[in-house]
Amino acid sequence: MASIWNPQQYDKFRNERSAPFYDLLALVRPVPGGRVADLGCGTGALTADLHRHSQAAETIGIDSSETMLAEAAGHAGEGLRFEQRDIAAFAPARPFDVVFSNAALQWVDAHEQLFTRITHAVAPGGQLAVQVPANADHPSHVAARAVAEEEPFASAMGGYTRTWPVQSPEWYAELLDRLGYAEQSVRLQVYGHHLPSREAVIEWVRGTYLTDYQKRMPDALFEQYLARYREVLLPQLDDRRPFFYAFKRILIWGRRA
Repeated sequence: MASIWNPQQYDKFRNERSAPFYDLLALVRPVPGGRVADLGCGTGALTADLHRHSQAAETIGIDSSETMLAEAAGHAGEGLRFEQRDIAAFAPARPFDVVFSNAALQWVDAHEQLFTRITHAVAPGGQLAVQVPANADHPSHVAARAVAEEEPFASAMGGYTRTWPVQSPEWYAELLDRLGYAEQSVRLQVYGHHLPSREAVIEWVRGTYLTDYQKRMPDALFEQYLARYREVLLPQLDDRRPFFYAFKRILIWGRRA
């Protein structure tokens, strides 16, 4: 199946989506001459900033979407390259000095096993830096799941609804300690985004969370889903212009002993 990730749709809120990346990047210590992996690199523009900040000799951006990687190709060079791979199966033969992932690991289930496996890819003394959204309780996401459970959408997806595997900040802090990270910084941060209107929330969610439903429905049915989603969601949001969209995220950084 072709990727339904749309770089143009995702980039409609480029500035808002990039703020957590730069907050996470600020936690990463440069590794001159080292190796860096970016799991879920998307269009590659931010991976290029990661490559420059880390001063790495080699940075590999990994993503499963061919449409995103087509955009990323323009950023390759000078030690930066991209590969189409499944981040859920990330298990490199050689460890990295930094394993970085911004807004991607929420798509992978079983986080204890996932973080354990990723830790094996972090060299001794190396760093892990992860940002995951923690906004599953916001009406924008609650309404999306509720509509997915209605007919005819539920039958079309075989009863599938998306459940985030994201845990609490303290859960990640405890996990990093068990996995042998000598230093760590884990925090929950609320990002406030001023969108043109409450309708823009639909465009925001369509660029990320709803892609999981879109790929499971015929195009015409997905358009019906969007119409119903709008009908359910908008009455729950204040009709303000601009609309303040509060979005929680967890920023996780650790350095192995």
